[in-house]
Amino acid sequence: MSDTDPHPDTPPWDDDAPENEAPVRDENTDDMFGAPAAAAPSVDAETIDEPVAAPTSPVQEPAAHADDGAAYTVLARKYRPRTFEDLIGQEAMVRTLTNAFSSGRIAHAFMLTGVRGVGKTTTARLLARALNNQTDTIDRPSLALTATGRHDAAIMAGQHMDVMEMDAASHTGVGDIRELIESVRYAPVEARYKVYVLDEVHMLSTAAFNALLKTLEEPPPHAKFIFATTEIRKVPVTILSRCQRFDLRRVEPEILVGHLERIAEREGMKVEDEALALIARAAEGSVRDGLSLLDQALVQGERGAVVKAEVVRDMLGLADRSQTIALFETIMAGKTPQALEAFRTLYGYGADPVQVVGDLLEHCHAASVAKMLGPQATRLPNDQAQTLAGLGAALSAGTLSRAWSMLLKAHEEVRRAPNPADAVEMAIVRLAYAADLPGPEEALKALRDGETPGGAGPAAPRGGGGGGGGGASAQLAPRPAAQPALPDPQTFEQTVALIGEKREITLQLDVQRYVKPVSFKPGAIVYESGPGAPADLARRLASRLKEWTGRTWLIAANGQGGGETLIEQEKAARQAERDAVVADPFVQAVMAAFPGAEIGEIRSVAPAVELPPIPDEDSDPDA
Repeated sequence: MSDTDPHPDTPPWDDDAPENEAPVRDENTDDMFGAPAAAAPSVDAETIDEPVAAPTSPVQEPAAHADDGAAYTVLARKYRPRTFEDLIGQEAMVRTLTNAFSSGRIAHAFMLTGVRGVGKTTTARLLARALNNQTDTIDRPSLALTATGRHDAAIMAGQHMDVMEMDAASHTGVGDIRELIESVRYAPVEARYKVYVLDEVHMLSTAAFNALLKTLEEPPPHAKFIFATTEIRKVPVTILSRCQRFDLRRVEPEILVGHLERIAEREGMKVEDEALALIARAAEGSVRDGLSLLDQALVQGERGAVVKAEVVRDMLGLADRSQTIALFETIMAGKTPQALEAFRTLYGYGADPVQVVGDLLEHCHAASVAKMLGPQATRLPNDQAQTLAGLGAALSAGTLSRAWSMLLKAHEEVRRAPNPADAVEMAIVRLAYAADLPGPEEALKALRDGETPGGAGPAAPRGGGGGGGGGASAQLAPRPAAQPALPDPQTFEQTVALIGEKREITLQLDVQRYVKPVSFKPGAIVYESGPGAPADLARRLASRLKEWTGRTWLIAANGQGGGETLIEQEKAARQAERDAVVADPFVQAVMAAFPGAEIGEIRSVAPAVELPPIPDEDSDPDA
């Protein structure tokens, strides 16, 4: 046999062996016998003297196409946790399991519950690996999982003969459970424990649960059960009482954003922080949903390009949050025409009507929370949190609660309506109309005082708005002449002067003493509160300004980075004046001439008025 024989394994007496043909091999036997050897290049007699070209390998393809086609693995599977350290947001469960395994107090049955995509099935497989952990240095149940475990690869692939996974959604009958019970009696073949993983266990029938009870209460020492479910309330209490329960929590948006950012970097892609926040928000605490959405977002841009937030927003059918906040602000101001136009603009850009109402619900909740706990409790960007905090300060808790109830009803109506956009517009009309209506306390007070509830006052009907504070009869009834609204102050100093003109001495002193302005524009003030500021200062200021100017003022009382209060500015001005006097050369000369002298109060003397000269009595006026 020559060195150039293309078939070194072919016997020389086998004349029927096909020439220049590699032996046939089943490509599915790689895991059993290793990767197949590369076929040797065939050589013809005519070209034996010519150099043989190296075979082209598919690994040589450009990196841009390495994951194309059927070989691509979705991110949710590609980055499935391999160890307990890879689980994110489940530190409490990992800590409990670590202590249980280290002390040897390992339960015979585990119940994993949580919403979709938080890692129940993955945790079940990790638990099966931990129970059967066996390496060169570890031969006991341990959570210190490595890639070199004897049973790890087969368990994670779902192919281990001692780890049986069963989908209870498709095996709900008592016959399936009987087969499981029969197999429990036999010892494991090669692992330490026989582990039974039942996913969606709440789908089992009542008879199946009853058949499982006895075995679950007194299982053989070599058997372990791991159950996973998203509907823990549907699992009988008799089953729950025999299991050690772990509630897998939703992953916090901040943690999920960091996880998605790391995966995007490993994939060689860049995604804007706002886009990642949108994905984490849409995932609702589910890591799998977040990875699926990230998978969808990464294909929106070219390789190496940054995936913009606008692209992700269009992909998810979301509206710009800042625009929906502006829409909510317009609705609560009772400006129906402007609110309808704003919604139609959002709808024209492709925003989902159901999602718009959902955003309005979130803004109502955020404004209510910010009113009670401050902007930082909303977990929104600073500018959006400040806007909603100002809106919450301007509105009463009763108004926000009423808006929440109406939006909650509108959300259900929009989902069931034949035309969701029309349902949203009708909801906007109702909300804007209700924004002008007085609260129950105000209505009772008006009736007690003999006034018409919601009658004309400082806040007159606003630009075709909700209804001017009453129904049709109230609008047609004669109304007393409204007091003319004052013009809006154009500066913060003018605002304080207006408070003084209205003789609100206590409010004026509080504003001068505790308000550190951050930003000011007619209708909106953001300030940082000084130490000891009254808790209701923002509400009082917004109420008085609305009463005097006839418009809603948004007062955000939790801004950061404010300047000095008016009193501090006045003190600084006086100190600067005193320093200038002390530095005057004439004053220094006087202080040096009179040792021990002190500078007392500094007063500004009015300039002397030049009087006309007094005529001399002896002079002749006719001269």
